[in-house]
Amino acid sequence: MTRVAVLKGGRSLERQVSLRSGARVEDALERLGHDVVAIDAGHDLVARLRQTDPEACFVALHGGDGEDGTVQELLEVLGLPYTGPGVAACIRSADKVIAKHAMRDGGIPTPDFFAFTEAAFKQLGAADALPAIEGRLAFPIVVKPAGGGSALGIKFARSAGDVPAALVAGFSYDTKVLLERYVPGRDLAVSILGDEALPVVEAVPRDEDFYDFESRYEIGRTDFVCPAELDPDVTARARELALATHRALGGYGCSRVDLMLDSASGELVVLEMNAIPGLTETSLLPQAAETAGLDFDALVERMLDLALRGAESHR
Repeated sequence: MTRVAVLKGGRSLERQVSLRSGARVEDALERLGHDVVAIDAGHDLVARLRQTDPEACFVALHGGDGEDGTVQELLEVLGLPYTGPGVAACIRSADKVIAKHAMRDGGIPTPDFFAFTEAAFKQLGAADALPAIEGRLAFPIVVKPAGGGSALGIKFARSAGDVPAALVAGFSYDTKVLLERYVPGRDLAVSILGDEALPVVEAVPRDEDFYDFESRYEIGRTDFVCPAELDPDVTARARELALATHRALGGYGCSRVDLMLDSASGELVVLEMNAIPGLTETSLLPQAAETAGLDFDALVERMLDLALRGAESHR
């Protein structure tokens, strides 16, 4: 039996998703016979960790602090093993702009993009560059905040007239936004567990033409196909790219890589890596694990084991 602190909740806009992930993890750990301490991450996080003295931490935090390396840095200082990637991988993957530059540097295909800070628009007249950007990317384009996850703040701009409102939405979530070439096609995800790429999941929204926050987390809004019905070569390529992305960003333990299969070219492109994948009833990592023969309890045990083994290897 291991005393495990489940870190959940927190201050981010993805708090509710995190609470759901954390609750499922707690139930699984208790069924597995572990001593579970639930911690809603807040101003007293360090004090509570010192008070409860866990042997490991299961990070079920989403969004800021939990995925950008902040909590991971604190856990490193306290000498506590934790699930998921380390500080550097979290920093790289949490910032979509940094992640995309790392992918480009690593030869991993990713849609063309431009990124600007809010200050560039307010102080450097970046708005005057928008027509040139729009011409180079061509419509439609996707406008998204550089940070955050769960599809929060992502807008679909079908024409130049849609861009200002999309930018306002993006800047309401972050001080930096990404303007990215839209890739029409099939929405795929490959989860990594240890050094293994799990079966590919395809997300097929029932009513929307874009996989948004509601589609991700409301049961019945999206159909999930796992394993995705793909040509074997495409499946192999998707898993290869996911592993390459995981390694390029310094991933460890587990992650989820989101890809698009371009309907026009038939090519795969990587959108981003999620360092702390969701573990809710509709999340993709548990679905992929189940297809691979791991039920939810076995998945949680494996993630905890990877955290403890990782800590041992660094001693």
